[in-house]
Amino acid sequence: MKIQHIFFDLDNTLWDHRRNAYLTLKEIFKKEQISDRFNLDFEEFHTEYFTINERLWEQIRDGEIDKEYLREHRFYDTFLFFGIDDFDLSETFETQFLDEILNYNDLVEGAFEILEYLSEKKYKLHILSNGFKEVTFRKCELSGIKNYFQTITSADEINIRKPQPEVYDYSLKKAGAKIEESMMIGDDWIADVEGGKSFGLEVVFLDVFNDNYEAEGVKVIKKLVELKDFL
Repeated sequence: MKIQHIFFDLDNTLWDHRRNAYLTLKEIFKKEQISDRFNLDFEEFHTEYFTINERLWEQIRDGEIDKEYLREHRFYDTFLFFGIDDFDLSETFETQFLDEILNYNDLVEGAFEILEYLSEKKYKLHILSNGFKEVTFRKCELSGIKNYFQTITSADEINIRKPQPEVYDYSLKKAGAKIEESMMIGDDWIADVEGGKSFGLEVVFLDVFNDNYEAEGVKVIKKLVELKDFL
């Protein structure tokens, strides 16, 4: 059957999380005078934070930890790597990070263009994100893309994350969509591509970070506008 419903991942598929997080952390780092207090370079801090945060999000995706553990550890473990054992400081960073990241709302290149194109073609668009419920909707709202979507689903709503089939089932039922009429587009090979494909969806991998994964039946694009080639 012809595709009618398109489910987008949010972070790093439409909303440029890497850039927005970088700018947010740089501002907090400066505000808290970390360089002066601890003789710590921001770029070194950010590199280690990025590595730790990515690993923790993989553990959340795989059901090994919950979001409370991530919130307690991503900054604490980063500072600890540099010999700074200060839980209060890490809590300060966590609180400010969640509050202030919404001040930055850069989108992935081509996001507005492709959403406008797909809307004009009468596709029904949806968000299916593994991100925190309390910020997922606001990211869409503040970045100006909310009105393109018929449903916005965060895995927090049922506390089950992609690639687990239950979250796909929940999102499709919420959207009133059939599997054979639906497509999943995302930048996470395991959560979006393997998860969506196992559930029976047509899938598109947005390879924005040049991971160069490939699998039979999986379309791979480097930029969002390439969706125009087959939609």
